[in-house]
Amino acid sequence: MDESLWSRLVPEARAEVDGLIAAGRHIQAIATMLGLVGPPRPSLPACADLLELRARVLRQ
Repeated sequence: MDESLWSRLVPEARAEVDGLIAAGRHIQAIATMLGLVGPPRPSLPACADLLELRARVLRQ
């Protein structure tokens, strides 16, 4: 999994995405990733992969 998408998000966006994932609001988390990262726009599968990775990290 390429974590470059995570590194492209500013810390505030990372916190927002993590909060949405922790709350089970996965669709909103993906929408946030798509909306807050600059060009080039990430693909939906890349966002889904990152969501899954972050969900595993947050469960630990």
